[in-house]
Amino acid sequence: MAVVFTESPANLAPISPLDMLVVAPHPDDAELGMGGTIAKMISRGWRVGVLDLTTGEPTPHGSETLRRTETNVASDALKLTWRGNAGLPNRSLQHTLEARELVASYFRILKPKWVFAPYWQDAHPDHVAATDLIEAARFWAKLSRTDMPGEPFHPDRVFYYYCIHLRLAVQPSWIVDISDHWDAKLASIRAYESQFITGRDSQPPTMLDRLHDEASNWGRLIGRRYGEPFATKEPLALDSLESIL
Repeated sequence: MAVVFTESPANLAPISPLDMLVVAPHPDDAELGMGGTIAKMISRGWRVGVLDLTTGEPTPHGSETLRRTETNVASDALKLTWRGNAGLPNRSLQHTLEARELVASYFRILKPKWVFAPYWQDAHPDHVAATDLIEAARFWAKLSRTDMPGEPFHPDRVFYYYCIHLRLAVQPSWIVDISDHWDAKLASIRAYESQFITGRDSQPPTMLDRLHDEASNWGRLIGRRYGEPFATKEPLALDSLESIL
């Protein structure tokens, strides 16, 4: 699928409401943090989108043109329903009123039931700013008497995925079994060759080796082969204990 690069959500082609929208500071964060879960939910018929807030460039071995191509390949690997880029500045992402209105406008147009944001603790300032921005935009999206496009809308939940630059021993709220979707996650990450392969040490353990080990460790904690961790600030509701593996 082709990534929609636009700073005006009002110009988006009409789309049916999404079940999930993963908001990522940079292209590749969604894949790193929850690519397996994205692939799993899409395989079950869910409508899943990714909104990258910035292009992620400049980087040592990338360019905006190359990163856009890589993002398209990664999106195809996950079979995403929709993907867009908000065009906010990389390396200087800030929670401004203008950025809040932009992201809230995407929520109003895409109407995701659930929104996923980066975990709120991170060494990368863009990630911290992104999470603050997403949480505030969720509230703003429901405002009436505004110039924002679309109808007032409030996502039911904001959940948090782990794509962090700190060496934290995190305690997730839950872990998703991605054993059957690890290959799709890995393919989506490999698509970003300029970020994870070019110019990196090819001697093991490589970055891809470490990602495999992390997924394997999360899987071990739930008695599965591979897993992805998530956090929530709001309580979860279960209609039955049978929902727990």
